[in-house]
Amino acid sequence: MRIHLDRVLLSESIRSSTYNPVIAEIKVRSPSKGDLLRNRDPLDILRAYERAGAVGISYITEKDRFGGDIRVFKEICDESSLPVLRKDFITDKREIEETAELGASAILLIARMLGEKTAEFVDTALEEGLDTLVEIHDPEDLTFLEDARTTLLGINNRDIEKMEMDNGDVSVTERMVSKIVSKIKRRDIQIVSESGIKNLEDVKRALKVSDAILVGTALMEEKDPEEITRSFVRGRRENNA
Repeated sequence: MRIHLDRVLLSESIRSSTYNPVIAEIKVRSPSKGDLLRNRDPLDILRAYERAGAVGISYITEKDRFGGDIRVFKEICDESSLPVLRKDFITDKREIEETAELGASAILLIARMLGEKTAEFVDTALEEGLDTLVEIHDPEDLTFLEDARTTLLGINNRDIEKMEMDNGDVSVTERMVSKIVSKIKRRDIQIVSESGIKNLEDVKRALKVSDAILVGTALMEEKDPEEITRSFVRGRRENNA
Protein backbone atom coordinates (compact mmCIF):
# COMPACT_ATOMS: atom_id res chain seq x y z
CA MET A 1 0.00 0.00 0.00
CA ARG A 2 1.34 3.41 -1.00
CA ILE A 3 1.01 5.90 1.88
CA HIS A 4 0.76 9.63 1.18
CA LEU A 5 1.11 11.34 4.53
CA ASP A 6 0.77 14.86 3.08
CA ARG A 7 -2.40 14.16 1.12
CA VAL A 8 -5.78 15.36 2.35
CA LEU A 9 -8.51 12.99 1.25
CA LEU A 10 -11.51 14.39 -0.58
CA SER A 11 -13.91 12.55 1.73
CA GLU A 12 -12.27 14.21 4.76
CA SER A 13 -12.49 17.64 3.18
CA ILE A 14 -16.20 17.16 2.47
CA ARG A 15 -16.86 15.92 5.98
CA SER A 16 -15.12 18.86 7.62
CA SER A 17 -16.73 21.59 5.49
CA THR A 18 -18.70 24.27 7.34
CA TYR A 19 -20.34 25.56 4.14
CA ASN A 20 -21.84 23.91 1.07
CA PRO A 21 -19.30 21.26 -0.02
CA VAL A 22 -18.51 22.18 -3.62
CA ILE A 23 -15.99 20.22 -5.69
CA ALA A 24 -15.02 22.74 -8.36
CA GLU A 25 -13.91 21.46 -11.74
CA ILE A 26 -11.29 22.94 -14.02
CA LYS A 27 -12.81 21.93 -17.33
CA VAL A 28 -10.99 22.70 -20.57
CA ARG A 29 -13.66 21.71 -23.07
CA SER A 30 -17.18 20.34 -23.16
CA PRO A 31 -18.58 18.24 -26.04
CA SER A 32 -21.74 20.36 -25.91
CA LYS A 33 -20.37 23.80 -24.94
CA GLY A 34 -17.00 23.78 -26.68
CA ASP A 35 -13.98 25.68 -25.33
CA LEU A 36 -14.46 26.53 -21.67
CA LEU A 37 -10.93 27.56 -20.77
CA ARG A 38 -10.92 30.51 -23.23
CA ASN A 39 -7.17 31.17 -23.01
CA ARG A 40 -7.25 31.36 -19.22
CA ASP A 41 -4.53 29.77 -17.10
CA PRO A 42 -5.82 26.62 -15.32
CA LEU A 43 -3.72 27.53 -12.28
CA ASP A 44 -5.41 30.93 -12.05
CA ILE A 45 -8.78 29.17 -12.00
CA LEU A 46 -7.44 26.77 -9.37
CA ARG A 47 -6.53 29.69 -7.12
CA ALA A 48 -9.93 31.29 -7.69
CA TYR A 49 -11.64 28.07 -6.59
CA GLU A 50 -9.42 27.86 -3.51
CA ARG A 51 -10.19 31.45 -2.52
CA ALA A 52 -13.91 30.79 -3.02
CA GLY A 53 -13.92 27.97 -0.48
CA ALA A 54 -14.23 24.83 -2.62
CA VAL A 55 -13.64 21.54 -0.73
CA GLY A 56 -11.83 19.95 -3.63
CA ILE A 57 -10.66 20.35 -7.22
CA SER A 58 -11.64 18.15 -10.15
CA TYR A 59 -9.80 17.95 -13.47
CA ILE A 60 -10.68 15.89 -16.53
CA THR A 61 -7.55 14.32 -18.00
CA GLU A 62 -9.29 12.81 -21.07
CA LYS A 63 -7.71 14.54 -24.07
CA ASP A 64 -9.71 13.91 -27.25
CA ARG A 65 -13.18 15.09 -26.19
CA PHE A 66 -12.46 17.13 -23.07
CA GLY A 67 -9.06 18.64 -23.85
CA GLY A 68 -7.35 17.31 -20.75
CA ASP A 69 -3.59 17.23 -20.26
CA ILE A 70 -1.92 14.95 -17.74
CA ARG A 71 0.91 17.47 -17.33
CA VAL A 72 -1.56 20.17 -16.31
CA PHE A 73 -3.13 17.70 -13.90
CA LYS A 74 0.27 17.14 -12.30
CA GLU A 75 0.73 20.91 -11.93
CA ILE A 76 -2.67 21.21 -10.27
CA CYS A 77 -1.84 18.41 -7.83
CA ASP A 78 1.49 20.06 -7.02
CA GLU A 79 0.05 23.55 -6.59
CA SER A 80 -3.27 22.91 -4.88
CA SER A 81 -3.84 23.07 -1.14
CA LEU A 82 -7.04 21.09 -1.73
CA PRO A 83 -7.62 17.41 -2.56
CA VAL A 84 -7.61 16.82 -6.31
CA LEU A 85 -9.88 14.39 -8.14
CA ARG A 86 -8.88 12.85 -11.47
CA LYS A 87 -11.80 12.42 -13.84
CA ASP A 88 -11.31 10.18 -16.85
CA PHE A 89 -12.63 6.98 -18.38
CA ILE A 90 -10.44 4.70 -16.26
CA THR A 91 -10.23 1.14 -17.60
CA ASP A 92 -6.69 0.07 -16.69
CA LYS A 93 -5.26 -0.38 -13.17
CA ARG A 94 -2.04 1.25 -14.30
CA GLU A 95 -4.00 4.48 -14.59
CA ILE A 96 -4.87 4.19 -10.90
CA GLU A 97 -1.21 3.82 -9.98
CA GLU A 98 -0.34 6.75 -12.22
CA THR A 99 -3.01 8.89 -10.55
CA ALA A 100 -1.56 8.21 -7.10
CA GLU A 101 1.98 8.91 -8.30
CA LEU A 102 0.88 12.27 -9.74
CA GLY A 103 -0.26 13.34 -6.28
CA ALA A 104 -4.05 13.14 -6.63
CA SER A 105 -6.33 12.47 -3.68
CA ALA A 106 -9.20 10.78 -5.50
CA ILE A 107 -10.11 9.04 -8.73
CA LEU A 108 -13.36 8.68 -10.67
CA LEU A 109 -14.44 5.12 -11.47
CA ILE A 110 -17.50 4.72 -13.70
CA ALA A 111 -19.56 1.68 -12.72
CA ARG A 112 -21.24 1.38 -16.11
CA MET A 113 -17.85 1.14 -17.83
CA LEU A 114 -16.14 -1.15 -15.31
CA GLY A 115 -19.12 -3.42 -14.67
CA GLU A 116 -18.17 -6.45 -12.61
CA LYS A 117 -14.62 -5.09 -12.22
CA THR A 118 -15.83 -2.06 -10.23
CA ALA A 119 -15.11 -3.52 -6.76
CA GLU A 120 -11.69 -4.77 -7.89
CA PHE A 121 -10.72 -1.31 -9.19
CA VAL A 122 -11.98 0.31 -6.00
CA ASP A 123 -9.78 -1.99 -3.92
CA THR A 124 -6.74 -1.15 -6.05
CA ALA A 125 -7.35 2.59 -5.65
CA LEU A 126 -7.82 2.29 -1.89
CA GLU A 127 -4.54 0.38 -1.65
CA GLU A 128 -2.90 3.30 -3.47
CA GLY A 129 -4.21 5.70 -0.84
CA LEU A 130 -6.89 7.25 -3.05
CA ASP A 131 -10.50 8.06 -2.35
CA THR A 132 -12.79 6.49 -4.93
CA LEU A 133 -15.71 8.34 -6.49
CA VAL A 134 -17.72 5.56 -8.10
CA GLU A 135 -20.14 7.06 -10.57
CA ILE A 136 -23.64 5.80 -11.36
CA HIS A 137 -26.51 7.22 -13.39
CA ASP A 138 -29.41 4.78 -13.24
CA PRO A 139 -30.59 1.88 -11.04
CA GLU A 140 -28.92 -0.74 -13.25
CA ASP A 141 -25.51 0.66 -12.28
CA LEU A 142 -26.18 -0.19 -8.63
CA THR A 143 -25.75 -3.89 -9.34
CA PHE A 144 -21.98 -3.34 -9.62
CA LEU A 145 -21.69 -1.75 -6.16
CA GLU A 146 -22.74 -4.53 -3.80
CA ASP A 147 -19.15 -5.55 -3.01
CA ALA A 148 -17.45 -2.21 -3.67
CA ARG A 149 -15.87 -0.51 -0.64
CA THR A 150 -15.99 2.92 -2.24
CA THR A 151 -15.67 6.00 -0.05
CA LEU A 152 -17.67 8.27 -2.36
CA LEU A 153 -20.64 7.56 -4.60
CA GLY A 154 -21.28 9.96 -7.47
CA ILE A 155 -24.64 10.34 -9.14
CA ASN A 156 -24.12 11.76 -12.61
CA ASN A 157 -27.15 13.82 -13.58
CA ARG A 158 -26.09 13.38 -17.20
CA ASP A 159 -25.90 10.14 -19.18
CA ILE A 160 -22.22 9.63 -20.07
CA GLU A 161 -23.18 7.72 -23.21
CA LYS A 162 -24.65 10.94 -24.62
CA MET A 163 -21.34 12.78 -24.08
CA GLU A 164 -22.96 15.78 -22.40
CA MET A 165 -25.42 16.36 -25.22
CA ASP A 166 -28.13 16.26 -22.56
CA ASN A 167 -28.26 19.13 -20.07
CA GLY A 168 -28.68 16.95 -17.01
CA ASP A 169 -31.09 17.61 -14.20
CA VAL A 170 -30.80 17.41 -10.41
CA SER A 171 -33.98 15.31 -10.39
CA VAL A 172 -31.76 12.35 -11.37
CA THR A 173 -29.98 12.66 -8.01
CA GLU A 174 -33.29 13.09 -6.19
CA ARG A 175 -34.71 9.92 -7.77
CA MET A 176 -31.57 7.83 -7.30
CA VAL A 177 -30.95 8.55 -3.61
CA SER A 178 -33.93 6.52 -2.40
CA LYS A 179 -32.83 3.60 -4.56
CA ILE A 180 -29.31 3.81 -3.15
CA VAL A 181 -30.56 3.75 0.44
CA SER A 182 -32.63 0.64 -0.21
CA LYS A 183 -29.90 -1.13 -2.18
CA ILE A 184 -26.75 -0.24 -0.22
CA LYS A 185 -26.88 -0.80 3.52
CA ARG A 186 -23.64 0.99 4.40
CA ARG A 187 -23.99 4.45 5.87
CA ASP A 188 -20.38 5.62 5.53
CA ILE A 189 -20.57 6.38 1.80
CA GLN A 190 -20.75 10.07 0.95
CA ILE A 191 -23.01 10.89 -1.99
CA VAL A 192 -21.88 13.45 -4.57
CA SER A 193 -24.31 14.98 -7.07
CA GLU A 194 -22.43 15.53 -10.33
CA SER A 195 -23.11 17.59 -13.45
CA GLY A 196 -26.13 19.56 -14.60
CA ILE A 197 -25.96 21.90 -11.57
CA LYS A 198 -26.47 25.33 -13.07
CA ASN A 199 -27.66 27.74 -10.37
CA LEU A 200 -28.31 28.23 -6.66
CA GLU A 201 -31.67 26.48 -6.81
CA ASP A 202 -29.95 23.37 -8.22
CA VAL A 203 -27.31 23.60 -5.48
CA LYS A 204 -29.97 23.67 -2.75
CA ARG A 205 -31.96 20.80 -4.26
CA ALA A 206 -28.88 18.60 -4.72
CA LEU A 207 -27.56 19.18 -1.21
CA LYS A 208 -30.88 18.27 0.38
CA VAL A 209 -30.23 14.67 -0.67
CA SER A 210 -26.44 14.47 -1.11
CA ASP A 211 -23.28 15.26 0.86
CA ALA A 212 -21.50 17.31 -1.80
CA ILE A 213 -21.81 18.60 -5.35
CA LEU A 214 -19.39 18.56 -8.27
CA VAL A 215 -19.73 21.48 -10.68
CA GLY A 216 -17.74 22.26 -13.80
CA THR A 217 -19.45 23.86 -16.79
CA ALA A 218 -21.53 26.37 -14.80
CA LEU A 219 -18.38 27.69 -13.11
CA MET A 220 -16.19 27.69 -16.20
CA GLU A 221 -18.75 29.55 -18.32
CA GLU A 222 -18.61 32.54 -15.98
CA LYS A 223 -16.19 35.40 -16.52
CA ASP A 224 -15.48 35.36 -12.79
CA PRO A 225 -15.36 31.71 -11.63
CA GLU A 226 -14.42 32.81 -8.12
CA GLU A 227 -17.60 34.81 -7.63
CA ILE A 228 -19.99 32.08 -8.77
CA THR A 229 -18.11 29.38 -6.86
CA ARG A 230 -18.29 31.46 -3.69
CA SER A 231 -22.03 31.97 -4.23
CA PHE A 232 -22.52 28.20 -4.50
CA VAL A 233 -20.36 27.58 -1.42
CA ARG A 234 -22.11 30.22 0.67
CA GLY A 235 -25.55 29.47 -0.74
CA ARG A 236 -26.17 33.02 -1.93
CA ARG A 237 -25.01 35.65 -4.37
CA GLU A 238 -22.66 37.99 -2.53
CA ASN A 239 -24.35 41.12 -3.89
CA ASN A 240 -27.62 39.90 -2.38
CA ALA A 241 -26.16 39.14 1.03
